[in-house]
Amino acid sequence: MSTHRATRDYLVADAAHNIHAFVDQGALNIEGPRVISRGERLHLWDNDGKRYLDGMSGLWCTNLGYGRKDLTQAAASQMDQLAYYNMFFHTTHPSVVELSELLFSVLPGHYSHAIYTNSGSEANEVLIRTVRRYWQILGKPEKKTLIGRWNGYHGSTLASSALGGMKAMHEMGGMLPDFAHIDEPHWYVHGGALSPHEFGLRAARQLEEKILELGADKVAAFVAEPFQGAGGMIFPPESYWPEIQRICRKHDVLLCADEVIGGFGRTGEWFSHQHFGFEPDTLTIAKGLTSGYVPMGGLILSKQMAEVLVQRGGVFAHGLTYSGHPVAAAVAIANIQALRDEGIVSQVKNETGPYLQECLREVFGNHPLVGDIQGTGFLAALQLTQDRATRKRLENEKEVTWRCRTIGFEEGVIIRPNQGRIIMAPALIANREELDELVNKTKRALDRTAQEFGFL
Repeated sequence: MSTHRATRDYLVADAAHNIHAFVDQGALNIEGPRVISRGERLHLWDNDGKRYLDGMSGLWCTNLGYGRKDLTQAAASQMDQLAYYNMFFHTTHPSVVELSELLFSVLPGHYSHAIYTNSGSEANEVLIRTVRRYWQILGKPEKKTLIGRWNGYHGSTLASSALGGMKAMHEMGGMLPDFAHIDEPHWYVHGGALSPHEFGLRAARQLEEKILELGADKVAAFVAEPFQGAGGMIFPPESYWPEIQRICRKHDVLLCADEVIGGFGRTGEWFSHQHFGFEPDTLTIAKGLTSGYVPMGGLILSKQMAEVLVQRGGVFAHGLTYSGHPVAAAVAIANIQALRDEGIVSQVKNETGPYLQECLREVFGNHPLVGDIQGTGFLAALQLTQDRATRKRLENEKEVTWRCRTIGFEEGVIIRPNQGRIIMAPALIANREELDELVNKTKRALDRTAQEFGFL
């Protein structure tokens, strides 16, 4: 590691060489990014020593928080033993085999095989090709269209951004043929006079309409996050997922869940589709698989799909240099063991998750800027509003939420503005004291924002 340098030196070098994600780089170069230099549990320190509570687990990644010696030791030990080898040339290695055994011990029993990747974006890219290959083997090569949702997010590669529903990404050349989209199940914004139950059914039935429009013989899969993460932490009504599953089964369309954000305990279940009560044919995973300590992702296949691919598919023309990387696999093993053996997932479900949700509703339930509170476990979204009674959105919601985020940094808490919402997803190890700090600092940020914009 380099010796400590003045923050100004880092900012000059960063502006000279780096292009950041989802930002106006020219504007950022003028403002200058924060230089984060250290982390411990839920807290981060910048290069000047200011401390922040990370209310977003990085990017929904650090489920075990920062500074876990067991994870870093697992990486170091594996590097000493076997720093790298691939899964080409008819070879495997102990850490990836042992990871798969452990992973499938915590997954529901109808899954059996994994294809490892380096990220969630890659996992969804592999999903697209694998789903199409599955139908080719079954003699239905025309079934290749994948349906996603507007405002859904599945990654930043070309095909994964086409599958996602972020129009700004499509405008950058991120749209391809054989992808289609239906509306997001966002009752607060799109529900109108319908009850959440009625709206959930209506939103789900858009899928059937789209399948019939395209032709069921052309549609390979419906792909969606159990809850929308980057789209604003949007939870569908309870009626939504059972109806989606019914429609997919009726029309012989694969149901694929993007668990990149929701996997590994964040809802209080090991995987978020379990919280919502449906059974996907595939899962894409990443982030919480290693708690973000090293990059790793994967595509999980049902036994039915794996049997077709393995027994009838012949050569599977796919491979990645770092698929199943020994060091990443070793860290993932240590991470899953900690989540399991320390009872962290059950703690989020039964103790700390309910405590966080109760605190949020008690503190923000009558806040003049908050119209709705969604979440479960260690996921939460505060929907900002102009008028709670009519669900009227703020005309300048992007400005307001961004300002709240900026004040949050000043108050020492990292929260995220997204689609008129303030969202948070702390590390799963958080205790009540740390959750109180998250809620209290978020309240100070929201109160200051409300005062600035004339709501208090």
